[in-house]
Amino acid sequence: MSSTETPAAMIEDVVGRYVNLTSSGRAQRIYFEEAGSGPVLLCLHTAGADSRQFRHLLNDPEITSRFRVVAFDLPWHGRSLPPEGWWKEEYLLTADAYVAVVRDFAAALDLQQPMVIGCSMAGSLVLELARRHADEIGAVIGLSGALKVNGRFQDWSLRPDVNAQQSVPTWTSSLMAPQSPELSRREVWWIYSQGGPGIYRGDTYFYSQDLDLRGRGHEIDTEACPVYLLTGEYDHACTPADTAAAIAEIPGAKGGAMQDIGHFPMAENYPLFKTHLLPILDELQPDHDGRELDSLALEGTTHA
Repeated sequence: MSSTETPAAMIEDVVGRYVNLTSSGRAQRIYFEEAGSGPVLLCLHTAGADSRQFRHLLNDPEITSRFRVVAFDLPWHGRSLPPEGWWKEEYLLTADAYVAVVRDFAAALDLQQPMVIGCSMAGSLVLELARRHADEIGAVIGLSGALKVNGRFQDWSLRPDVNAQQSVPTWTSSLMAPQSPELSRREVWWIYSQGGPGIYRGDTYFYSQDLDLRGRGHEIDTEACPVYLLTGEYDHACTPADTAAAIAEIPGAKGGAMQDIGHFPMAENYPLFKTHLLPILDELQPDHDGRELDSLALEGTTHA
């Protein structure tokens, strides 16, 4: 076969498995995927979606040659089923339950000092992880995250005359940049179309109602747990201004706005997002020559 021919089949290096654990007093069977080796990069998906959003990161040899990338589906999401008795309750994600399941998952896999990267609701959740458990986390990278995000918790997706499997992904699609490749934008839409009834709404309860870190940013110790926050300029749910306010309130936090990208950077335009991620990873870990980088240099990023 010549070097220009495409192979008829290719098996990816990504491995998917299940782990059984107990979190917040309930048995959970959680699906996760991983690839690579080295320091752990633990990836948390957005509201109403699942870990497929990180497939490009999991398949990037430039990343996996240096890091063990792990991404899991929250209970009620993707390939992780709801816990027993789910049909008897209203799904509303709380900060306590969210923090607990991330910590319990990390403990079940014995992930030591993982660097946690989360997007959207998870971009805010990583700040709460850093505030509560800085000693357990190597660093946090929040995408489209802020101290407080308003306006996302809505009841309309529960109406019987609304097709949530079309309306929810279409609503979230407006958060992406028009420059992002159509194939990737359509993929984000598709993943959102497969969420369970009421799950997106229940996630936004945490995002817009339960979590409010305004006035508490000083409680995050960035010496113990470095904090990086990045938000796309086309994001109108968590705006660059919201993220800038968080950076200003958290002593030592770094980051800013990413040009030509929206709310789902790792999924809607991975090549562009990677140009912002690599400088952060290089700062957190020695480069290939074993030298520590002196400063964060994010090309195309506005620093706060």
